Amino acid sequence: MANRLRKLTAKPLGQNQPRASRIKHLFKKPQNNTQLGNLLTSTLAIAALLSSVGLLITFAWISILFIFNPEQIIWLNKFLPEWAQISVGNYGERPQTFKQIQNSLSKQKRIAGKTLALEQDKENSFLLPVLQQRPNCQFDCQVVVELRVYQQAKDLEFQSQTEKYYRLVAQLPITGPEESFVLAASDETKLENSENSIPLPLDEVKRFDGETPSSGFWFDLQGKLQQGTGAIAYGHIVYYNPQRSKLQQMLSWKSPNGQVPKWQQVTGSTVKELVIDQTVGLEPQLRIYQVKAIKLFLNPIQLEEISLKTPVLKDTAYQNALLLARSGLWTPAFEWLKSFQKQRKEVLPEAAQAQIDLIGLHSQLTKTQADKVWAIPSQQVLADLIDGRWAKALEVFEASSENVLEIATLLQMDGGRLWNRTTTALRVNPNRPEVQAWGALILAVQRGEERAISWLEAQPKITPDTLTRIQDLLVRLSNEGVRPKIISGHPSRILGSVQPLTQVISSDWLRPNPKADFQLMDNEIWYQVEVSAFNDGKRWLNFPFGSLQLPNTSPAKFIWETLGINSDPGILLVVWLPNGEQQITTATIKGVKLQGGGLRLLVAGQKIANNQNNLLQPQPLALTDAALEWVQPSPITLEELYQQDPARVTAMLPTVWQTLQQSGHIPNGARPNLAQMLQALGYWPVQVMNLTNNSQTETVLTISAEAIASLKQSLYGEQKQEENLFRPRTLILSDSGKVLYTDFQRNSEQALTAIAKLSDGQSLALLVENGDKYSLKRWSQKNQRFE
Repeated sequence: MANRLRKLTAKPLGQNQPRASRIKHLFKKPQNNTQLGNLLTSTLAIAALLSSVGLLITFAWISILFIFNPEQIIWLNKFLPEWAQISVGNYGERPQTFKQIQNSLSKQKRIAGKTLALEQDKENSFLLPVLQQRPNCQFDCQVVVELRVYQQAKDLEFQSQTEKYYRLVAQLPITGPEESFVLAASDETKLENSENSIPLPLDEVKRFDGETPSSGFWFDLQGKLQQGTGAIAYGHIVYYNPQRSKLQQMLSWKSPNGQVPKWQQVTGSTVKELVIDQTVGLEPQLRIYQVKAIKLFLNPIQLEEISLKTPVLKDTAYQNALLLARSGLWTPAFEWLKSFQKQRKEVLPEAAQAQIDLIGLHSQLTKTQADKVWAIPSQQVLADLIDGRWAKALEVFEASSENVLEIATLLQMDGGRLWNRTTTALRVNPNRPEVQAWGALILAVQRGEERAISWLEAQPKITPDTLTRIQDLLVRLSNEGVRPKIISGHPSRILGSVQPLTQVISSDWLRPNPKADFQLMDNEIWYQVEVSAFNDGKRWLNFPFGSLQLPNTSPAKFIWETLGINSDPGILLVVWLPNGEQQITTATIKGVKLQGGGLRLLVAGQKIANNQNNLLQPQPLALTDAALEWVQPSPITLEELYQQDPARVTAMLPTVWQTLQQSGHIPNGARPNLAQMLQALGYWPVQVMNLTNNSQTETVLTISAEAIASLKQSLYGEQKQEENLFRPRTLILSDSGKVLYTDFQRNSEQALTAIAKLSDGQSLALLVENGDKYSLKRWSQKNQRFE
């Protein structure tokens, strides 16, 4: 390579000629059309356009690119004469007719989709979606797996052909957005166990028509996920840069209301912004993205969201306005900002103006909703509160007894958005009697009148007159029969191990009401539950709970709400009897203790069977009713599975045999052939289920001590009775025979107790006992193991 470059740079053509003559000589059409001739003419033509400073270095760099990756410098063609154009035909994919492109894709079991023209003459350049058929599919079965850009080949070799030939100039592999991203409440949050999430299919490609920013081409890849009677729209925004011949995925998007992105003039800029509508019900939520230049050669632009997280200006009034906007009070925030702009003489920075324009766009939507006349009083109140019309909403509440009942139901169902607006409005301006009134009403219908009065009395700017008026409103709630809906916000989902407790000191345990009765009922005893895992309403948390910190204020209230046991402190105690049957007893949680990363529950319940000395059965288990659902497909024998899927059993039997040898359950030695292993193990029961969320099922093989004893007897004759019997042990294998989970480890107490479906509806979980503790394990797509 070095010798070749030396030859190209040592003796420039026309060295003794005047400079003008040398340049003219450089662009003289060559007679030899060999690869070396193309290399010389193209690279010398490029070199003539460059500054003399660093000429040799630039020349060498372009020469290397030309030899090894000519696609990277094809953009220079627009600066070169036609006869000196860089051709990638001999280095990259040879130009093809459209029919040849279709046939080539067909051999790869792919499909050429409908082309989208890039120029007015669609035959010169186009975007081609590459599709693939989804297996076992009935609807929307063709999904986009790749985007390609083709241009008509201008080489002399292909110009004379009757059919048009196209060169592949850009391609981009496509994978749909993760299901966890699409289903999450916002773009920033993720669902629990999201590494097991699957990519969703994209089945449609559209080009944005009309005016779009930059000189390139913008495309939207779309899909829809059915949810109840509606559908969530989702997709990718893709940009093609013709100057760099580069396809680039700019961002992923989703819209719970099914709206697709659009380009719209939002700010004062002359360039349109990309608007993604994520509005739910009367709650407007628009994500606005601006095209920004960045200093990257191949990707010189990016989409940057207008964010309200960080105020651009360090001004208290400006920051308070953004605080209101983030809580959903768009119109009060916008009114505040308009006043701020009038008082400020200098022009605002572009980023600050963009934040104001974003707030103004949301304000237009909430004002339009609040200006409407709603037939349903609760909808009218909701529209008014979202727009910050506190006094007007209060008038609707006071208008009739029917309105009181209906609006109380609305407030009971609030998931926190109205409460967040209320507290934020009072934080910015505490002297707002009508806002204080709504805060008290929300607390009264959700937590009770006593809690509402306590909150009111703690307000720093409340007057006696305001307190009296709000108390009258609370009396109206009581007179109309409205009862507080004291809920934890989510059902309790807890599991752990159980131990009897001989001594209890009440002050050691956190309780919502420390003065409540702490006595046992007849025939009850105290138990301590060592929590292994629980769901806080958003995700599953596993021991140790180092990240769980108690607040200084109301720690008991916090931990009981986090565990979801406010409304229902019931818990089930499960014991396995010697014959394998389950005995289930209902108990009551009386206290909670968080210490050193460990979470313990104080439980009162009837005495349960003591199986601590029964090594053949699991230890007692505590779990709440909503925690999980047992999964137990009907077992079949290995022989039956072999008849159904011989490849699976053929792959797994050597692994099973090797596992038994390595764990010491059968002696080492030569492994029998397949027929012999199948004869020896064929009656063992297995279960087939999907534990990894992929397209293939796994095989669960549970092996008892009796089964191994019988195997030894059949292989080696009569054996003496095993002195140390053990719990049934489990192997989980992939369809290719790879071990995904095993209890067959020397000196290990680990044992799979059950397979369960958790409340979040994702992959199945393994309930594993290890010593005196339980844990939940699910398949990690990222780490390729149960964890």
